[in-house]
Amino acid sequence: MPTLGNPKGTIEILQKYQFTFQKKFGQNFLIDTNILEKIIASAGITKEDCVLEIGPGIGTMTQYLAEAAREVIAVEIDSSLIPILEDTLSTYENVSIIHNDILKVNINQLVEEKNQGRPIKVVANLPYYITTPIIMGLFESHVPLESITIMVQKEVADRMQVGPGTKDYGALSLAVQYYSKPEVVAYVAPTCFIPKPNVGSAVIRLTRHANPPVQPKNEAFMFSLIRASFNQRRKTLMNGLTNATGLQVTKEMVQHALEEMKLSPTIRGEALTLEQFSLLSDLLIQNKEQF
Repeated sequence: MPTLGNPKGTIEILQKYQFTFQKKFGQNFLIDTNILEKIIASAGITKEDCVLEIGPGIGTMTQYLAEAAREVIAVEIDSSLIPILEDTLSTYENVSIIHNDILKVNINQLVEEKNQGRPIKVVANLPYYITTPIIMGLFESHVPLESITIMVQKEVADRMQVGPGTKDYGALSLAVQYYSKPEVVAYVAPTCFIPKPNVGSAVIRLTRHANPPVQPKNEAFMFSLIRASFNQRRKTLMNGLTNATGLQVTKEMVQHALEEMKLSPTIRGEALTLEQFSLLSDLLIQNKEQF
């Protein structure tokens, strides 16, 4: 069995199976053992842990996870990788390979079956186009999880941890920070992958909050507000919210809430903190009853 995690072993496996990369799956396989070890260490994997790996590829990181964890569930969407995974992971009895789209998997049920409903750790090397839906899906479906340690495009990692007033600040920053504490643990050069991506990557660990830093009366309504605020970044918050379909808030309601918060009527969404969005959300719910 070739050692994966270095260029030679990876190329051997790809040639053995005549594997062709599919652009639609955004596949880039890690070929740097230092980064692999760093991911395992950052995720804090122990023999007590059940780990969900999203997009195992040819099983490079899966081998490292299998050595460190009690159990690994690897979910892979690409059918041409399944025989490769069955080969590269054949010596590990603690790995289950699931051929499916992670967005269609009932993760809560998996956690119940494999870990008696106790929190799992998620580790993944995610393609850029699907990073946000996967992270939000994990958080919003309230899967019992301790942390998510993921490799993403550098600018996405930056976006997850910035605060108000910066150009990268947006709905993703607020959602990630509502559910977790984000921390970039490594920046990764394009040369650490086959094939080389066009952009730099970063490993970021999202440690789930026991309790969110704010407690809005209606979490779903607060996130609808946040999304509407950033849908048209150049518009004022008031215009963004009153033009949003489905929110059903009037100019008067928004104006009244902003006055109560001592904020300018021309303020933009990107200037508000998570605490302010939570308060605005509660005030608008209150105002809906009055107006």
